[in-house]
Order: sequence, then structure tokens, then C-alpha cells
Amino acid sequence: MDDSNLPTSYPVPRTCPLDPAPVFDDLRENRPLHRARLDFDGSDVWLVTRHADARAVLSDHRFSSDFSREGFPARMTVRPPGPGTFIRMDPPEHSRLRRAVVDEFKKKRIEALRPAVQQIVDDLIDAMLEHGAPADLVQRIALPLPTLVICELLGVPYTDRDFFQECTAVIGDQSATPVRRQAVRDELRAYLDRLVGRKTEEPEDDLLSRVAAHRERDGVSHDEVVGIATLLMIAGFETIANQIGVGTLTLLRHPEQLTAVREDPSVVPGLVEETLRHQTVIDYGLRRVAVEDVEIAGRTIRAGEGVVVVLSSANRDASVFPDPGRLDPHRPAHDHLAFGHGLHQCLGQLLARLQLGVLWRTLFARVPTLHTAVPDEEIPFRTDMFVHGVHELPVAW
Repeated sequence: MDDSNLPTSYPVPRTCPLDPAPVFDDLRENRPLHRARLDFDGSDVWLVTRHADARAVLSDHRFSSDFSREGFPARMTVRPPGPGTFIRMDPPEHSRLRRAVVDEFKKKRIEALRPAVQQIVDDLIDAMLEHGAPADLVQRIALPLPTLVICELLGVPYTDRDFFQECTAVIGDQSATPVRRQAVRDELRAYLDRLVGRKTEEPEDDLLSRVAAHRERDGVSHDEVVGIATLLMIAGFETIANQIGVGTLTLLRHPEQLTAVREDPSVVPGLVEETLRHQTVIDYGLRRVAVEDVEIAGRTIRAGEGVVVVLSSANRDASVFPDPGRLDPHRPAHDHLAFGHGLHQCLGQLLARLQLGVLWRTLFARVPTLHTAVPDEEIPFRTDMFVHGVHELPVAW
């Protein structure tokens, strides 16, 4: 492999917005562990590009998710994470906090939300159709859907849901200053602080009430419950909102798959899984730091060295997914890494699958002539963001 063609910095710009940079094909084949410099903080990290190596790193306790550790790749936060932010912690703290909410994300509990998710989807599509074409699918559906679903999960009163939509709109608006976005996060956390207090005193049938009721049993504080709620709100919003936007665009580019969905809704679960693999929105990848010397792909990663697991590359690994650039809902089941792997695998993955499945089945059945309203080159992609997606998706029907 010609070293002059290797990326020296990361992230690597895409040449096609719906595909990872072509250089990852070469890296997986010839140099699956590659050293590069992060463009946002200048630190040197190892890029992990193959599926098998990605799974190895993400399941190995010798790689830490603790942002405070020396050598961890770029915090990318205005301030350190607060109590309850378990995705940035290692065991035993990670285990203790995740255990407090894990039952809320099991299949039976998530399936119980299906009627509410269906109603939210129907209402959003009704509003989009009433607005008329063209409409921005990001503003009309992709942003409000996950916000409203998380409100349903947490037990946020209907009268307060506009406030949540306003908060998530600012957090996802890259024209807003970091100070403004942080101020809105603070407002959101202050609201959740009051809500957790109310649920403690007057419990209802929702996640926050149950978690608050079991605080002493699970060994979590009030502030940690508030932090968990804030994490679920923000993490559960941005990734799904962007998966909806870029996923819908991808599906519109594959009309044969949409025909199959309309003719046989049983195709939908496979289409969801394949779209998650094909359009992996965690574009910067998952970050870790080695706490011991570890051998990966025949090379040694030293303690204190940062690692970025490039999920979008691992999910296009031809040794696991033949013809990986093809969107195939009938592809034999394999473990794609869109939700990560190991003990930090996404807690809300069943809820994400539920939202995507209900939305795409309903949207393409109710609006069979849906299409983009502008040429592809006019669609503004999130090319410089931690989470890949589209800023806008103008559609018509």
C-alpha cells in the first residue's frame, strides 16, 4: 500500500455523502490498525477499521470509556460529564448506573410503547401532509419523533412537550453557539431535576417514576437519576433524528426496496437493520483509551494511547458483509455495529428499532409518492459533525 495515500488526520472526508471515504477499503485490507491525528484536538490515535478488530476493542475491559483518563481522545464537551452519565464511565460505576434503568429497555417494556409511537408517527405525518409540499422531513418528522417518544418513555406531561422540542431543536442547531446550546442543556437538566422530584413524590407509570422509586435499592442518588434522564433525552434524540433523515434519503434512492415494503411489511425489520448498517451515523466512531498494553491486528496499542473505532468502516467490511455497498434487507443476519458492541452497547437500541420500523412502514404506505424536492447536490449534509446526517431533507409527494 502506498503510504502517501494514507490519511494522516481524522475524520477522513467523504467523497460520496452516503458512503464512508474509499480509503477505508484499503485500510481494512492492508492496514486495519492505522495511526492518525485527530483534527479537533491534535492528538494521535489508532484507527480501528475492521469488523473483527472493532468487536475485539469494544469488548475488551483494557480499553476505557472514561473521558477523564489521560490519553482519551478529545472530550468535545463544554464541561465534564455530570452525575449519571454512565456512557462515559467504566465499571463498577457504569454497571451500577446502567443496571438502574436496564429493565426499562427490555423487549416487553419497549413493545408496550408501540401504540404511542404509532400515534406520534401518524400525527406527525398528518401535520406534514396538512402543511403541504414541499416540506422539510427533518423538521417535520426526524427531529420531533424521537423527542416525543423519549417524553413518552420518561413520563413528561403533554403540557411540557413543546419545551422539550424547543430544547432539542437548539441542541441540534449548529448555528447556535456552544454557550447557547450549553445554556439550553442546563435548562433541560433543571427541568428534569424538578420532574424527578415530582415523580418521587407522586409516581406514575413511567421510567422516571420507577427509577426514582427504586433509588435506594439500586444505590443511585437523585442527581444521578436526573443525569440519567438528561443522557437518555439527549443521546436518544440526536442519533435517531439523524438516522431518520439520512436513512429516509437512502431508502428514497432505492425505490425497489420501498416497493417491497409496501407489498410485504414483514420486510421492514430487515430493512431497518440493513439501513442501520449501511448508514452508520456515529461518523466519528467510538472512542477509547488503552489502560494496559493490548495487541490488536498484530500490533501493540500501548497504555495511555487513544483509539477510535470507525464503525462506518467496520459495517462495510466485505469479509462480514459481502458487497457491503449494496442495501439488501434480505442480507443474512450478522452483528452490525451501528449500536456499538460490548458492555457499552446502546441501551436504547430496541426503542430505536421500534421508531424506525413504525416510521418507515407507515410513511411509505401513507405517502407512496414521497420523493426529494431538490437535487442531491442541494441537500445539506452534516459533513463536519460527530453524528452524520442531513441538516434538511426537502421532500414532496
